Amino acid sequence: MLIGEYLHNIDAKKRLAVPAKLRKEIGEKAILTRGLNNCLVLYPATQWAKVSERLEQLSTGQADARSFLRLQFSGAVEVELDQLGRILVPDYLKEYAGLAQKVTIVGVQNRLEIWDTERWENYKKEVEKKADMIAEKLGELGLY
Repeated sequence: MLIGEYLHNIDAKKRLAVPAKLRKEIGEKAILTRGLNNCLVLYPATQWAKVSERLEQLSTGQADARSFLRLQFSGAVEVELDQLGRILVPDYLKEYAGLAQKVTIVGVQNRLEIWDTERWENYKKEVEKKADMIAEKLGELGLY
């Protein structure tokens, strides 16, 4: 399971180190794509295959489904971890997520999210304020 919060830097060559503790779970090859809330998502290849299968179930007859599929798949790129555990972040994904030099990598069960650190801190503060309300809603659905 991918968990935790890690502060890292993107170097001048647009390389980002995957946290050492998580490299084994990510594997040598992974998929990097756009995430929600303007972050990036790094999926182990096996998890991406599962996500892709679920996305195949969306009806392309619905405009929202087509738009979401286009966003996810057009943004996706296969990345390989180098000997130092770094991945290359393409310019278009770096721009999408507004990544500066300092980034926060967040483990979220089956994936890593890559956030601009300032954006992550702001997002986290907002969610923390609503945590009780969110838990209440999930409880009503029988999920928490």
